[in-house]
Amino acid sequence: MTNFIKPGKTDTSTDEELLIVYRNNGDVAALGKLYERYMVLVYGVCLKYLKDEDLAKDAVMGIFEELIIKVKNHHINTFRSWLYVLGRNYCLMQLRAGKKLTVVNLDDVMEFTPFLHPDDNNREEAYKALEQCIDKLAGAQKQSIDLFYLKEKCYKEIADITNFSLNEVKSYIQNGKRNLKICLEKKSEY
Repeated sequence: MTNFIKPGKTDTSTDEELLIVYRNNGDVAALGKLYERYMVLVYGVCLKYLKDEDLAKDAVMGIFEELIIKVKNHHINTFRSWLYVLGRNYCLMQLRAGKKLTVVNLDDVMEFTPFLHPDDNNREEAYKALEQCIDKLAGAQKQSIDLFYLKEKCYKEIADITNFSLNEVKSYIQNGKRNLKICLEKKSEY
């Protein structure tokens, strides 16, 4: 926090005056003086949300970069309050962005990867295995899987055709997919 020591207020200009100078002249130094007054507040907000000193320091600099653009586009009554909200929102966006970067195993996302996307050499063999496994499914599961995947019907259409409830259709498809996966995995072991 040593980088964000509260400066002495040597400039006697008000927040509003510095905002006007920046808006009229584009004088980033005036905006910098104004931001410097509240840098400790911004750092505190960032530290509260990000819970890491280095991330908070980076956020303080990132907020200033946003400030250069946003001050011109917003009507600001009280700079201190507006800056607090800007800082909080910036940190929340950083947290959301961090959550989006979670690593996911491709096999967890793609079902039956080797069977839905077989090599050209094994394509015919994979289709035969899939047909055999579909034939082994229980009646309702087989019918639901066939209508959903092969005939490309939606849940509601399947429910109308089969007289199953929507929940039954979802269940039959989910259980059918699981049973197909088990069957196909057993076949690939041979």
